[in-house]
Amino acid sequence: MSICNYDLHTHSTASDGTMSPSALVQTAAQSGIEVLALTDHDTLSGIKEAKAVADEIGINLVPGVEISVTWNNKTIHIVGLHVNYESQILQDNLNKLRETRLWRAQEIGRKFAKHGIADAFEGAKALSNGNLISRTHFARFLVQQGFATGEKQVFKHFLVPGKPGYVQLEWAKLEDAVQWIVEAGGQAVLAHPGRYSFKRQDLRHLIHKFQNAGGCALEVISSSHTLEHQINIVKLAKEFNLLSSIGSDFHDAKKTWLKFGTLPRLPEDCVPIWKDWNYVKYTLK
Repeated sequence: MSICNYDLHTHSTASDGTMSPSALVQTAAQSGIEVLALTDHDTLSGIKEAKAVADEIGINLVPGVEISVTWNNKTIHIVGLHVNYESQILQDNLNKLRETRLWRAQEIGRKFAKHGIADAFEGAKALSNGNLISRTHFARFLVQQGFATGEKQVFKHFLVPGKPGYVQLEWAKLEDAVQWIVEAGGQAVLAHPGRYSFKRQDLRHLIHKFQNAGGCALEVISSSHTLEHQINIVKLAKEFNLLSSIGSDFHDAKKTWLKFGTLPRLPEDCVPIWKDWNYVKYTLK
């Protein structure tokens, strides 16, 4: 099994990415990625399109999803890899999460209107696929309208607690999200754990709960991880005897600091999540 270039966390226009599933697959393949997971937020709608292109051009596609979870009053993300994207239990529960997303988007639009930002919901929806509207779509809209110079500025000044567009809600429970993934035949990965503002003891508690629920891996390499994050998460993966994963969390090709195929490899002492996967190495057509 000679494949060595993996990216197991990416997003397309099926959620809040800027590339269609087919364009994402083509770009990844041209960048030297040999195993790609499409892990859109709370939806599997891009998998069929991505798989068709992957089969045509010669790249291994891992069907995946990134599920929004509320744990200890904070939002975390669980990536599911190798899920059966036709699993009824997974589809039904993701549908419920998307309904929650729609309610939040409408509420954000109402809050912005009260603060003099008109038609924010309609603007965000126009920048989305119409089926899943995220805070990122609102950020893009506000940047377009000149309310901020970049998406990070929008999140900081408009979409966090105490700011005009913040809406509090409850996502899936940790145990439920992991169960949906496992019941769909997949492997559950705690996404970018270094990004959460937890104290070490709280992060260890989260990992313990995640493992007990059936989670099997930590995302060690992520575009949002510093080297210090990476070192600490490797230690935690060893401590809890968990597998290690790697993912760019790719959303937008315009973010030039994040390019496909340029993530560092897993440290040699990690046990990769793909240790039992059986992929062949394709030659790009």
